Amino acid sequence: MIVAGFILLAVGAADLVRQFAPRRWIGYLSVAVILLLLGSVSDALLPMVLALVVGALWVWCMPTERTAPLGFWPAVLLAVVSVGAVIWLGARSDVGLIGATWQLRSPFGEVPFDLAMLALGAGVFLLESSNLVVRAALDGEHTWRPTDPMSAPTSVPTTAPTTVGAEVAVASDAGSDTATATDTATDTATGGNAATDGVTAPRDPRSGFKGGRLIGPLERILVLILTLAAAYPILAAMLAAKGIVRFPEISRDGETGARAEYFLVGSLVSWVIALSAAFLVWWAAHS
Repeated sequence: MIVAGFILLAVGAADLVRQFAPRRWIGYLSVAVILLLLGSVSDALLPMVLALVVGALWVWCMPTERTAPLGFWPAVLLAVVSVGAVIWLGARSDVGLIGATWQLRSPFGEVPFDLAMLALGAGVFLLESSNLVVRAALDGEHTWRPTDPMSAPTSVPTTAPTTVGAEVAVASDAGSDTATATDTATDTATGGNAATDGVTAPRDPRSGFKGGRLIGPLERILVLILTLAAAYPILAAMLAAKGIVRFPEISRDGETGARAEYFLVGSLVSWVIALSAAFLVWWAAHS
């Protein structure tokens, strides 16, 4: 159990560093020090070292700047390792120095240190690492959110033809919210100089807001909490509300079905990740 907790914590923390830390090497060093301290006080140095290795491999297999070279398979392998660590290794009877002082009560009873580490690791993984998994799934299925023609800027050519390029920012969501904004850049072809020959319509600065960066993790954390609390009616209502909110956009899909496919693939992958994390914690708590 402690192995799965350390692995998920290392992977999730590494992805948070990649996303938010201005200097990554400082963030990686801080994560390594924290894991070293946790492994030392809990007599789990070997699981800590294994977690650092898995975290490094994850960073290499799931890059943030380009398409994952191995696609969706690193996430599948991580899931297999985590489930196997919980099922076959189980909880430890001796948790080292921290065992003498560790006391954590919950409405469900005492929470041992290994179970707390597993829940912490699962929660951290759901924040940013799951975004990468959802994006890898969308990339693997070639499912991209189409650009909204109403939000695309218009270019008025004068003397030379203008090349307009639109880049879709697919960032993570718990479904369709993986990327709620489309970043559109207009570059003019002038034969090698920087002068522009076209006039681009002004762009709303709010159009660059990537709500999926916040909505996706919040949705997964809520799914995890509501599932563990057995609040299934609230969970069903929340998931249904998401579909209702996204219905106006999906209804403009036309004949291609691209938005509906994007919404379904992203949402289902995100919900499966969150429900799997909840099941893993529940299994560990009842084993």
